[in-house]
Amino acid sequence: MSDCSFNSSLGPPVQVRTEVGGVYNYIIAGAGCSGLSLAVHMIHSGKFVDKKILIVDKDEKKSNDRTWCFWEKEAGLFDSIVSRKWEKTWFHGYQFSQLLHLQPYEYKLIRGIDFYNYCLNLIRQQSNFEICFTDIKKIKSENGKSWVETNGGNFFADYIFNGILFEKPVLQKKDYYLLQHFKGWKIEAEKPVFNPGEATLMDFRVDQQHGTTFVYVMPFSETSAMVEYTLFSKELLEPQQYDDGLKEYLRHFLQTGSYEIVEKESGIIPMTNHKFPVQQGNIIFIGTAGGQTKASSGYTFRFIQKHSAAIVEQLVKTGNPFFRSSKGAKRFHFYDSTLLHILQYNKLSGKKIFTNLFQKNKPRQVLRFLDNETTFKEELTIISTLPLFPFLKAALKQV
Repeated sequence: MSDCSFNSSLGPPVQVRTEVGGVYNYIIAGAGCSGLSLAVHMIHSGKFVDKKILIVDKDEKKSNDRTWCFWEKEAGLFDSIVSRKWEKTWFHGYQFSQLLHLQPYEYKLIRGIDFYNYCLNLIRQQSNFEICFTDIKKIKSENGKSWVETNGGNFFADYIFNGILFEKPVLQKKDYYLLQHFKGWKIEAEKPVFNPGEATLMDFRVDQQHGTTFVYVMPFSETSAMVEYTLFSKELLEPQQYDDGLKEYLRHFLQTGSYEIVEKESGIIPMTNHKFPVQQGNIIFIGTAGGQTKASSGYTFRFIQKHSAAIVEQLVKTGNPFFRSSKGAKRFHFYDSTLLHILQYNKLSGKKIFTNLFQKNKPRQVLRFLDNETTFKEELTIISTLPLFPFLKAALKQV
């Protein structure tokens, strides 16, 4: 049995208990960022009203479990739920601090719960979408058939978009694997200590003994902000160590005095150059499961949006979702592999690498580079600002 939501032409969808099973044009497995983003892109295109689409996942997200921050030049698909925008952000690195002017970009923040509610409310207004929350056991594609196997039965579809990473990938030679792990507190301070017009993109002034470590600060007012303690490393910390890092930062760098913790969030993002499969039969992998987390930074949100747009464009043009990677994909995979090698084997600190990037290049060029949108000529300029020998040695090992 499962808790499924079916749309009705007589009114809003109703939550009902029903047996699982059915045949669809498309199934989206996973109601997280990638699955919901793809659904919203489909809806906004207006080209799928005649297609029967199912979204299936274990359960509905009903808490503010994360915050997405990203930069964007223009109004995006989710601008209506952007909580805050900044045109200026601080960077604090190795013997270097600067207020970065990001134009033409804006640094944007979306709260997880706002994203989930917006997407699910929009989806539930569509007569051709169904949502089912049930345990997924397997996703298979064999002999021209594709289906999602659940506790209550099977769903079949022409194409399945899978955003669920069931297990850690089996690493191959020259595959690197680090974790980006973080804990964030939304706090309310007793006194005004924040400038609401200036976020902190990266603050590396914190202790680096556990690996590349930095703090984000996203202020909502003079007394309220999300402060996030983030690491790139092989191993997780003990729970108390994240709290200690946050407390020390609030005390020493922000000097907040007394404060109240209003919300908490935490997460783990794999950082790997492992080549995730693009497809398996008629299963198309999306999100982290489809390699849409940038290996060297952990950034995911914008890559998911670009991937979703490309899938929708291809479906509209050809009727199938298969398309070739961009021309620069191999180059950026090479750059990511090189940087991951350096970080994994401690050849150079992440603090110094990111300091060089932001100290010796224009912010907009760095952001374009981190978005995989620079030209080869621009990349050569940026790479020339990084320490030559560590990167050259690491690059040769990727050949």
